[in-house]
Amino acid sequence: MLAQRTALFKSSGTAAASAAAKAAADAGQEIIDLTVGEIWSDLAPTIRDGAIEAIRKGVNRYTETIGMMALREALARKLSVDTGQVWRANEVAVTCGAKQALFNAAMVLLNPGDEVIIPAPYWTTFPAQVLIAGGKPVHVETRANGYVPRVEDIEVAITNRTRAIVVNTPNNPTGTVYDSATLVGIGRLAVEHDLWIIFDECYGDFIHVDDAHHPIVSLLPEVRPRTLIVNSFSKSLALTGWRIGYLAAPKGVISAVKALQSHITSNPNVIAQHAALAHLQNNDGSYESQLRSRLAGARQTGLSALSALTRIPVPKAMGGFYFYLDVSGLLRLTFGNGEAKTVDDVVNALLTKAGVAAVSGTTFGDPAGLRLSYGVPPEKLEIGLTRLVDALNAWE
Repeated sequence: MLAQRTALFKSSGTAAASAAAKAAADAGQEIIDLTVGEIWSDLAPTIRDGAIEAIRKGVNRYTETIGMMALREALARKLSVDTGQVWRANEVAVTCGAKQALFNAAMVLLNPGDEVIIPAPYWTTFPAQVLIAGGKPVHVETRANGYVPRVEDIEVAITNRTRAIVVNTPNNPTGTVYDSATLVGIGRLAVEHDLWIIFDECYGDFIHVDDAHHPIVSLLPEVRPRTLIVNSFSKSLALTGWRIGYLAAPKGVISAVKALQSHITSNPNVIAQHAALAHLQNNDGSYESQLRSRLAGARQTGLSALSALTRIPVPKAMGGFYFYLDVSGLLRLTFGNGEAKTVDDVVNALLTKAGVAAVSGTTFGDPAGLRLSYGVPPEKLEIGLTRLVDALNAWE
């Protein structure tokens, strides 16, 4: 039974196949890892100083289950500014990263057999946590529409068992930013069919096109009573290892989350909470601006390198920090002495022949996609993408 249950879930790890990695290492080639969903960066001074000050004061006790009141109040103020609506502390729960916020959402909203609509490609945690809660993921393909879901396709997928729709913009893995018309359309469907919206905006600080990130509750205020907003400091402050995120939702949902979280983590890490609070209280925006500028530069460097691809469209990379390649044109071609039958074959060949680690789209429910992170050190990015382009152009 355990083996069967384990087989239901795809790993959220983004390292490529270990056997292929060993082969590349044995060949004496440095591996350029473009798989990891984080930004290589120093700590924000406000985060560092807030953590050190908390340690200096001997902070080491439990906090409230869903976070310190002062932090929740600060997050409510941030949400009020970001969305143009008034939020209160009893509508906010601090969590151990966005993953716990999503887990909490699945566990408090879903009953066994409930369906959740998830546009594909998707971050693999979305369907995994629906399955953990006893629900059923229902995927809506987006490839034909530039990785933006069509509202009519979502509507067709709705049944009498549908409980929620997951909206992830900017999207992981594709980097797509959903336009306002799409978000309004999804919101109206949710109102019409009495559905919850799980709105994951963890990459919302990183928009690289003229369009903007749109909180769905700002565009369509009537969806607020049925919307759960998931966010974290992991991406916006390059703080993945600190595991600090938050969930904003109607106070009844937050009360249920509090009861659940008390039996899972007791409370989020207290030092991380103090660090996040110090940042919210003392932030002048300079760190975030520098991080956005760095990513914008990395994106331009990457797009310039990828423009040399001969058989693969150059990705738009609208938001976040991923390049998402459509490698469908390679799957009937050959590389060296081997035939690329699947995107996994492409990923393994890149690792063994070029020393570049990428993430197969099969992880995200896409048999023809490939994800590359440009949150890596700039010198690694340039080397890795040059190798990758040379390798992919060698397919004949």
